[in-house]
Amino acid sequence: MNGLKRFLYSFLTLFKLIIYIGGFAVFFYLMGIENFQVHNISRTSVVMVITYVMLTYFLSLIYGGYDIGIRKKSMIILSMELSMILTDAATYIMLLIMNTNDTTNRVFRVSSFGYFVLSVIIQTVIIVFFANLGDMLYSRAVPPEDALIIIADDKEGEKLKSDLSAYRDKFNVKDVAIYNDEKIKERIRAVRAVIFYDVPPAEKNELINYCYKHLRNVYQNPEISDIVTMTADQLMFGDMLFFSKKFNSMTFEQRVIKRLMDIVISLICLILTSPLFLVAAIMIKSGDGGSIFFKQKRATINGRVFEIYKFRTMKENVENKSVTQNDDRITGAGSFLRKYRIDELPQLINIIKGDMSLVGPRPEMIENVNEYEKEMPEFVYRLRMKAGLTGLAQVMGRYNTSSRDKLILDLMYIENFSIMADIRLLFKTVLVLFKAEDSTKGF
Repeated sequence: MNGLKRFLYSFLTLFKLIIYIGGFAVFFYLMGIENFQVHNISRTSVVMVITYVMLTYFLSLIYGGYDIGIRKKSMIILSMELSMILTDAATYIMLLIMNTNDTTNRVFRVSSFGYFVLSVIIQTVIIVFFANLGDMLYSRAVPPEDALIIIADDKEGEKLKSDLSAYRDKFNVKDVAIYNDEKIKERIRAVRAVIFYDVPPAEKNELINYCYKHLRNVYQNPEISDIVTMTADQLMFGDMLFFSKKFNSMTFEQRVIKRLMDIVISLICLILTSPLFLVAAIMIKSGDGGSIFFKQKRATINGRVFEIYKFRTMKENVENKSVTQNDDRITGAGSFLRKYRIDELPQLINIIKGDMSLVGPRPEMIENVNEYEKEMPEFVYRLRMKAGLTGLAQVMGRYNTSSRDKLILDLMYIENFSIMADIRLLFKTVLVLFKAEDSTKGF
């Protein structure tokens, strides 16, 4: 089996090279048909190659690359395609800029657009073909792991088993057990992988040690203490290893840069999406004739309360509570606006005002904050950073992600904050727009 896996990984590496080199060759060959300088060593070709290679590398770090066996095939195709389109578009614009000169074009002019579209189509075919081929070979060479789910509550077990059904190529769930089951160790030995969810820390540590002893693969959802460890530094005191975690707020430079990014990007987005504001207003008014905007009190940094702006997606004068699946309060226009996140666009105004940031923990309803803090006093930790339009919980989770899991994702963002992390999350948010099936589900 190990030899087969090594053989498979060699093929996957070859497929990855074909995708990237093939995409490069297709783009530059087609762009050079009407632009001779692209096929020759020139200032234009050198600048284009540098732009293309750097963007391919940068965007592959953000969106991920040809990681067969790690992500679902559909997400690999979507992320690679988006990365390729953005790279092509930026390099194409660079070509048009370089062509604007006294010799070629005295004014900026769009040319070779048909070849640009053709290159995107051919690249898409290459990505889809090798993603499907790689996924097929991987599924045959690497069968799913027989897995045991260990939980603290039967209700959570059924939900987790249902969620894992979307990963049948990775897990074959054999059983679900409560952590204090008398035969739990016997059940662990009967499988290859063990998945822990919300098991008390002491008992979980004991069982993980048992898994390590018997070489069983371990998957676990993190606790807050795990978040601290993940972001800690390693120190040696003599011959003793310690984890060191210092809790600091953003530096002055980080606050200035983050605020400037918020203002500049929000203003640009307001200008670019202004037609959507008009469309949304017409849809809402023609639907029931009610108000276009909806305002609601939300909590941001240090518990400060502000009014968030959204396009109204519900009937007027209905109960103010979180959305649930198949909620009859949502209007026809509202269902469409929520599906494609258009209802969130007015929050760009909140960002410019300083109520919110582009990236940060999503601002919760005041009622939800009070309710969650009763169940999880740690929920207040989310308020250590200004609320955001998007964030790690929005990129990695869904509308119906549990409050506990959203808390963990938000704390991971807060403890790993950097300007570059914000930029990565802004790029990854584009992918969320293509996952509309989760957007209308409730909390």
